[in-house]
Amino acid sequence: MKTVLVASSKGGVGKTKIATHLAAHAALSGQNTVLIDADPQGSSTRWAERRSPMESAVLAIDGSRRQKSAWNSVPADTDRVVVDGAAGAMGAELALWLEQADAVVVPVLPSTLDIDATVPFLNSLVEHPRVRSGALPVGLVGNRLRPWTNASRRAMEAIGQWPYPLVAELRDSQAYVVLVGLGKSLFDYQSRKAREHQDDWKPLLRWLPR
Repeated sequence: MKTVLVASSKGGVGKTKIATHLAAHAALSGQNTVLIDADPQGSSTRWAERRSPMESAVLAIDGSRRQKSAWNSVPADTDRVVVDGAAGAMGAELALWLEQADAVVVPVLPSTLDIDATVPFLNSLVEHPRVRSGALPVGLVGNRLRPWTNASRRAMEAIGQWPYPLVAELRDSQAYVVLVGLGKSLFDYQSRKAREHQDDWKPLLRWLPR
């Protein structure tokens, strides 16, 4: 069983989008997939509920109140766990997930405010022994990018100087908002446009532990 934690102390950066897409990709690949929703807003849980009639359904577990209980509820035959971390949570509040995770994905938006807010969050992660020792890899994902703009290019250049790898650059698209509302993902479709956006995810999927 491999576990991925998607986390950021900044709300609205796309944690749920990334968590649900990673869960959908795993499920579509034939893996028994669990999505632990540690965010009190419950957006990942609602996504999983909408997806439940599908063959590639994902089991949602509420991790917003009792983290240890949520972890103990993961079925023994689970292949992949994706944790949608609570918005605003710093490293100390993510301690249980950091103990269990095989990788941490941190989404970052291309704005000065979001970049500035991410620095103290990353500093809080490195206080955990597994992150500090390098045993737990942390990868950054540029999200809602508009590659044709100077702002996005400058933001990715700045993030590229940080001591964590930039493992994916996801372009901005309204399709993500629609798909989350349907309990679906880009990986559920094979149109030319969907495949173009799926290409953005390939570096992240290669980086994640198998």
